[in-house]
Amino acid sequence: MADIWQMVRGGHWPTLLGAWLHLTVSFMVWLLIGALSLPMARALGLTGADLSMLVALPLLGGALLRVLGGWSCDWFGAKNTAVAILIGELAVLLWGWLADPASIGLWCLALLLGLGGASFAVALPLAGQAYPPSSQGLVLGLAASGNIGTVLILFLAPRWAEALGWQQVFGVMAGIVALTCVLFILLVRESRQGDRHSRDIEWWHHAATLLRQRSAYWLCFLYSITFGGFVGLCSVLPMLLYETYGFDAVAAGSVAALCGFVGSVIRPFGGYAADRRGGMRVLYIVLPLIVGSIVAVTSPSQAMGIAMIVLASGAMGVGNGVVFQMVAEEFPQQIGMASGLIGAVGSIGGFAFPVVLSGLKVVTGSYDAGLWFFAGLGVCAWGMVFLRLRVEPAC
Repeated sequence: MADIWQMVRGGHWPTLLGAWLHLTVSFMVWLLIGALSLPMARALGLTGADLSMLVALPLLGGALLRVLGGWSCDWFGAKNTAVAILIGELAVLLWGWLADPASIGLWCLALLLGLGGASFAVALPLAGQAYPPSSQGLVLGLAASGNIGTVLILFLAPRWAEALGWQQVFGVMAGIVALTCVLFILLVRESRQGDRHSRDIEWWHHAATLLRQRSAYWLCFLYSITFGGFVGLCSVLPMLLYETYGFDAVAAGSVAALCGFVGSVIRPFGGYAADRRGGMRVLYIVLPLIVGSIVAVTSPSQAMGIAMIVLASGAMGVGNGVVFQMVAEEFPQQIGMASGLIGAVGSIGGFAFPVVLSGLKVVTGSYDAGLWFFAGLGVCAWGMVFLRLRVEPAC
């Protein structure tokens, strides 16, 4: 612990705190629909297919906006982009709160909540710029543990909805985002940027360089398994627990929050382990845990099923920290763009998770087929790690 504290003090810790706060609150916005899925389904008469798509759309929006966020981070600066994201989140939340429920374009609202997912492309570069290269794994892991916002929203939103009604939760979140915007501006210091023309030239050069490197593609695939699996599972968990074990909205939200807590808190240790042991070596152990636990999620035993959900979330959390340490290591000069691209693919994985899970359930009558499909992708990822370790044992 002394080593960790020394590393945190080795940079500008208020910037790290501001980045963490930005990501925490943005994650709450991003997964708001998932957390409110059961109350909204009851109030609006949504079918299972409608609900799955509604839960998945913010993840798709996050994927698209992360690329834009990564570009804006490199061109306009991470702090300016981060403030713009918070203002956009506030506008969307006010729309969801003040508009007549019958007139709200639910699909559009859900897609625009993807603004919360764009936070990753700016919060992590901000934190990384404030620290030396030797601390990147730990610092990025600490900043990225802001996905603990998943825990907060999954735990709190069903309770707020029960007390106030689902639409009032948007108003509560609007107040939280407004306060966060003020604190963020006060806390964060950004490194100096060059002139706009040189940044434009540099951006295109970095884009071309990034797309020529094979490591960008396998990091995208790995992150779609670890992060995509994590946010996809957390988003769909209330619905899965309701249909599989008969949980109500509050109980399902509590279990989902527990999973989010485990995956978020353990993430920095993934980055720390990658700093010390090498990212590929850690993934070689973590990926089989993800595969083994995910196929047992719908166990006939409720206790076993919940235990496997928690284990899968924890393993994915470690994997998230590992992959982003590897991003910083592979692309130190293009971290904004690389985090935007790789984070976008991870978000697409999160979008695909509930859609595929629900689609295969319609066909087979069970969630098992979708979970086995995801596990198969995890096996492919582990095979890729195994082969890379054989070629480059020092990874």
